[in-house]
Amino acid sequence: MKTYFRLLSFAKPITRYAIPYIIFTLFSILFGALNLALLAPLLTTLFQSQETQAVLVKPANSFDLFRTMQYYSSVSMAKFGLQRTLEYVCLTILCSVLLGNIFRYLSERTMENLRIQTLLNLRRTVFNNVMDLPLSYFNNERKGDIMAKISSDVQVVQYTVTGTLQVIFKEPVTLLTYLVMLFIISYKLTLVSMLIIPLSAFVISRIVKKLKKQAMESHWSYGNMLSYLEEALSGIKIIKAFNATTFIKQRFNKENETYSNIIRNMAKRQQLASPVSEFLGIAMVSGIVLYGGSLVVAKDGGLSAAAFIAYIALFSQIMRPAKAISDSFSNIHNGIAAGERVLDLIDEKPGIVDRPGAATKTSFEEEMQLENVSFQYKEKWVLQRVNLSIVKGQTVALVGPSGAGKSTLMDLLPRFIEPQEGRITIDGQDIQTVTMESLRSLMGIVTQDAILFNDTIFNNIAFGKTGISRESVEAAARIANAHEFIMATEKGYDTNIGDKGGKLSGGQRQRICIARAVLNNPPIMLLDEATSALDTESEKMVQDALNNLMKNRTSLVIAHRLSTVQSADVIIVLDNGRIVEQGTHQSLLLSNGLYKKLIDMQTFQIATVDA
Repeated sequence: MKTYFRLLSFAKPITRYAIPYIIFTLFSILFGALNLALLAPLLTTLFQSQETQAVLVKPANSFDLFRTMQYYSSVSMAKFGLQRTLEYVCLTILCSVLLGNIFRYLSERTMENLRIQTLLNLRRTVFNNVMDLPLSYFNNERKGDIMAKISSDVQVVQYTVTGTLQVIFKEPVTLLTYLVMLFIISYKLTLVSMLIIPLSAFVISRIVKKLKKQAMESHWSYGNMLSYLEEALSGIKIIKAFNATTFIKQRFNKENETYSNIIRNMAKRQQLASPVSEFLGIAMVSGIVLYGGSLVVAKDGGLSAAAFIAYIALFSQIMRPAKAISDSFSNIHNGIAAGERVLDLIDEKPGIVDRPGAATKTSFEEEMQLENVSFQYKEKWVLQRVNLSIVKGQTVALVGPSGAGKSTLMDLLPRFIEPQEGRITIDGQDIQTVTMESLRSLMGIVTQDAILFNDTIFNNIAFGKTGISRESVEAAARIANAHEFIMATEKGYDTNIGDKGGKLSGGQRQRICIARAVLNNPPIMLLDEATSALDTESEKMVQDALNNLMKNRTSLVIAHRLSTVQSADVIIVLDNGRIVEQGTHQSLLLSNGLYKKLIDMQTFQIATVDA
């Protein structure tokens, strides 16, 4: 129930929909039951001639609905005759049916609005929370599973929440209304018919008992299947290159079969509930016909033939809400299982948040410093007691073997991750006392992987900004050496570059990313091996663009090819999470340490390739 009430909170403002829904539903139920109750006076009118119809005594209790209607029917017979009375009764039934359907439409429309509002609030909350989660979360989770929670699981939840509201209110009220009317017609017959209802509920509960567990398994399996699909589409080139198509097909199909088997088993139980409840309903009706018929035949049974037919009609309708309640159990279990997965994602709290009262940093004036900074991933120390000063206007290069901690150090500056020990300051102010938005606005980032979106070149360069002029975007593209190739495309800056920029070459994608960073005009640039994945010609053009980008800016550069950072003001050499050397290119060569060793290794590799 705790999960359900949490999910229900996303239906806010619930009173805006619940109150009209309750009113419309009550009137819909009232008129729906009245339609069937009017059968008694109609049948009485038809089966009795005007001569034998006597005016009945008006009941003392106005809530005695059937005797009241029979009284007015007899008055009409005496005053207007059989034909006119029949017309009045039929007109009354017609009006009751019309009003009942109008109110039913209004109640369903209100419930649909509530369902849409719930979906809107839930999906917005889930997506907003996902966007606030740290990068480390996405490294540990499958993207397909996250996508499944935001899309299909949320969709299941919205129908569960609103559907349950209907089950909690509409169906029980309908059931109660019909039961009251059945008691009014014949309390003896109704008491007998009620004996089988507990048996029916017990049988249905046994059938749907395992549905929640199966529903949870189905959602996990669907998430895995989406993950395999996403990985297959993203890595289609590698899959084909390594002749792994058969392996990928088998992996996906195996999960697909697992998911299908779970759904098949769930369907067995769900579909079994309906025929079982229908059989029990027919058994009840058969028993009622047998017992009720004996009451009609008996002179002192207190049940007329017309009232008995009306009773059968009402009782046939009472099975509909009873069946709806039994069917809803399977949907509720499925929705609660999906809801728990969605709430797990909502409850995943961002590990890095702004402190209360965090200041807004609008400029970079002096330097950034790392003071005894250490970072641990699980049980491994990636950085250990690092001290580093990045002075305004300097180009600082980070070099070292793979796994030395270069990317981790760079990720600390915009607070993508946070150190376990030490602190980082900007102009003497701890970056944890600065809002993340203002801190990141001071930094431009160009990574090894050119991250672009399925949109136009213009929108990719102006990403995240509104009201940017074409002139500003073109100026940024010229600095990034991108303007010429952009103008050579089919629609220039309005050309769509495809998924992840697939219509462009690697060098072109990287220059678009550089143009995006130029347009942001940050005082600090973070460049993470921005040229390592490019061919020689593309590398030269991108490097020229990077040189333009770094002019009059403070830059922290991770270099794979050491030849690109020889002109850096300071070169920091990392090994096993520690700074082992730092200085200029010439001073590090003279020290004959790790940097000299790395230079010699790359020189030997280049010479071997040329040979």
